[in-house]
Amino acid sequence: MLRGYYTAASGMLAQQRRQEALSNNIANAQTPGYKQDQATLKAFPELLLQRMEEQNVPTSRNLSRAMPTTIGSINSGVYVQENIPDFSQGDLQETGISTDMALVNGNLPDENGSLFFTLQNGEGEERLSRNGNFTVDGDGFLVSNQGFYVLDQADNPIQTNNMEFNVTEEGTVQIDGQNIPLGVAYAADANSLIKEGENVFRMDEGAGPAVDARAAAGVTFAVQQGMLEGSNVDSLRSMTDMMEAYRSFETNQRVLKAYDSSMEKAVNEIGRVR
Repeated sequence: MLRGYYTAASGMLAQQRRQEALSNNIANAQTPGYKQDQATLKAFPELLLQRMEEQNVPTSRNLSRAMPTTIGSINSGVYVQENIPDFSQGDLQETGISTDMALVNGNLPDENGSLFFTLQNGEGEERLSRNGNFTVDGDGFLVSNQGFYVLDQADNPIQTNNMEFNVTEEGTVQIDGQNIPLGVAYAADANSLIKEGENVFRMDEGAGPAVDARAAAGVTFAVQQGMLEGSNVDSLRSMTDMMEAYRSFETNQRVLKAYDSSMEKAVNEIGRVR
């Protein structure tokens, strides 16, 4: 009976964590470049039950030997293994603002591959993002909405000198007669990225750095100026999944109450000493 407590409780905790991920997705449904999280549920390792019994061996000494009989397996609950971002392309939204840019996937040779703008945070470390909602700071540098520098292909901040600029589909920033290739990184396994918040990712140390998308074999992309990539959150599907998670939570809650009622009866009635 105690195992039933833990199984039902683990189901409630798993659905609660799934609900949190879905709520975060819906809250960011209008965030440019946001990639929705998908909670993956996994069962705890199954236990194999066996009954130990003895069998007499027809010998002069009447020996016996252990004879385990397999009863079957039993599951001990479920948990959220991890939240995996979905890096599929979001819809493009026209803004007409020259500092806004949308990164459009072309050919990606790896199933889990994805493209990103390259940024530099306050500590000088490289970060990745799909959010092209850029602006120009007081010093004339192109920056993200977090205040991170937008990098060029040589990993240098892009200085606009507060001048108007154009961005070609190939990702070249044209400023006062200069052609500056915009930094675009390619991660062959985007699932190895670590989400830092505010729509920013970094590569896992064990996975190695992302590579220059222009140098990656078979990778093609386009950059659209004056447009933003919307989030890839399906609000209707997310609401449906939230209702499903809530119903599953309620079901496990009722099971837990049933176990609690049975335990109360066993302690207060069956186990009463008279």
